[in-house]
Amino acid sequence: MAAATQTLPTEAKRHLSVVQPDGRAGFGALRAELHARCADKDLAELWADMPTNERKTVLASAQMQARDSLRGIGEMSRAERDAIRAAIGRMSRYAQRLGERLKGESPNRELAANARRALAEGDTKAALHWIALIETGAQ
Repeated sequence: MAAATQTLPTEAKRHLSVVQPDGRAGFGALRAELHARCADKDLAELWADMPTNERKTVLASAQMQARDSLRGIGEMSRAERDAIRAAIGRMSRYAQRLGERLKGESPNRELAANARRALAEGDTKAALHWIALIETGAQ
């Protein structure tokens, strides 16, 4: 009697970027994120969600043509993708600095402090003056 061959189920070889719990304090997740970033998956997702006018602004900062706003990230060269990523980084840092400056240097804070001081001193006329200035600035 001939020996029958039997095929054993084999586990398919998994791609290295698949995150598997490995007990190394999140190393697998970090590795997967770095692989995705190297493949520009994060940039492609951001670009796909960005309105055309915002894309044009980013492209202007990257010193690229506005017509490129209709292209997908996958159609661009590595140098173009790097220029876009750098432009987004510059714009994000600028927006963050501007936001921090506006939080700390709001003229309304000083005006409100003056209005509170006038109220504490019982000077209603001065308090109303400071509040009027705040309201004028809000318009």
